[in-house]
Amino acid sequence: MINHSEISNFELYQKIKQQEIVYAGNSNLKIYGTLHCKSGKRMKQENRVFFKTIEQAKEQGYRPCGHCMRVDYKNWKDGLI
Repeated sequence: MINHSEISNFELYQKIKQQEIVYAGNSNLKIYGTLHCKSGKRMKQENRVFFKTIEQAKEQGYRPCGHCMRVDYKNWKDGLI
């Protein structure tokens, strides 16, 4: 997990380009999603974290986003209810 506030924009773009960063998450809400999610783009920089894999996000206790990852979110929700 990489905190957005601890990485420069140049390093961030390089890691995205090299596919070292594929997913973003909100550290307050414990939600992860794709880098193209409209909801994710609105979050504050100090709350934004990045992951390489879904498994990495799940290990940290994050759940899928209901907007950009509908199928994964539905599976997660159905598992809890």
